[in-house]
Amino acid sequence: MNGYERRKQKKAEQIYAAAFDLISKFGYSKVSINEIAAMAKVSPATIFNYFGTKEQLYAETLDYWVDKQIEAYENILASTRSFPDKIKEILLLEADNVKTYFDHTTSPLDTETSSFLQSGSEEKIKQFFINIVELGKQEGYIRPNYSEDIIQAYFKMYINEFSRLLQQKKQAESTQQIEQLLHLFFYGLMEKK
Repeated sequence: MNGYERRKQKKAEQIYAAAFDLISKFGYSKVSINEIAAMAKVSPATIFNYFGTKEQLYAETLDYWVDKQIEAYENILASTRSFPDKIKEILLLEADNVKTYFDHTTSPLDTETSSFLQSGSEEKIKQFFINIVELGKQEGYIRPNYSEDIIQAYFKMYINEFSRLLQQKKQAESTQQIEQLLHLFFYGLMEKK
């Protein structure tokens, strides 16, 4: 990457950060391109040159955000921690991210943009999920006879409940419930005899 491309990438990252921050705080419809430009320290023309429309900026910002989350999860997965510790951290981060995403994605994206964003994100998430399952099977934490679909449904079930609990105020009760859910996730409902 040459100097021009690095500068362009840095500007795009500034714009993504400003857009996500402002839209997260105020909502899509209440934030203008001028406000995003001011926070990113670029001109509104730069945003239009890079992204074309506010809607496209929003879609690409969300896509960029998903990429950053997956990158963080991949770093956790590549760490030397135990598989259960990795999964615990990933589940908690994902539940928090799901909450953040749905709290701040109320924009009127057109069908084409929404479909592009969803399909691109789903493919990235699916590939990461496959990596988790393979590692879990290799290390003996996931039974090899379970299908990917069943394992994925299991993960989604827990992530949905974690997200619900995280939406509550962070109280000791929520923390205790999350710990119990994590125990159930790894060991199931039945005690071994």
